[in-house]
Amino acid sequence: MADNTIPVALITAGSAGLGAAASKLFARSGYRVIINYSSNTERAEKLLAGLGGNGHTAIKADLSSRTDVERLVKDAVAASGRLDVVFSNGGWTAFRDTTRLDDNVFDEDWDRAFVMNVKSHLWLLHAAEAHLAEQDGAFITTASLAGVNGMGSSLAYSAAKAAQIHMVRGLASMVGPNIRVNSVSPGLLETEWAERFSPEQKEATLAKTKLKRFATVDDVAEQVLGLAKSKSITGVNIIIDAGVNV
Repeated sequence: MADNTIPVALITAGSAGLGAAASKLFARSGYRVIINYSSNTERAEKLLAGLGGNGHTAIKADLSSRTDVERLVKDAVAASGRLDVVFSNGGWTAFRDTTRLDDNVFDEDWDRAFVMNVKSHLWLLHAAEAHLAEQDGAFITTASLAGVNGMGSSLAYSAAKAAQIHMVRGLASMVGPNIRVNSVSPGLLETEWAERFSPEQKEATLAKTKLKRFATVDDVAEQVLGLAKSKSITGVNIIIDAGVNV
């Protein structure tokens, strides 16, 4: 039986990239971790086995389905007995030519971008609200620098991320004082996702940074943990981009 005195963090899209870094950090920091993943069971189970300690679990769920999101929360609470932190890390983009309007008007892009980058976070907080409120908990989403500076991998992605950041402020006002809601907006992170960028694009982005380095997934995970622990921060979007946006 799980020890219900140990805090629990649910991390969506938690088996790779930033999600995996956060899963490892929260486990090292004394949390029981629930890793959500979409399809790669082997990868999730491998990460789970390496976390150490007891009470961690992995749950498969499709974040584009409200029914699946609601089941994810139910299964997480059934497995752990509580929820203290939700790191809503899921998202989606399609790469488009951001210099051409006619390459950015595909309905399927806009629909999926808003489902994954806006509505999935809304659904997740709604499903987890009562459980987080019991623990004076924290809900943190992964947004993007694209939602701040107006352009990223596509116009649909950038607009959806801007909507996500705006929504976080509204949600923070709705669910306080017992739940804190914040977002983090990384710049380019060198994950599998970033492999879609050419070496030239990466070099151009690196040249824009004031610190002459890329932010890492560990940098962002540390900020997420800090937001989870802070009792005084809500409705905030924190940019983590090594100074691109300065």
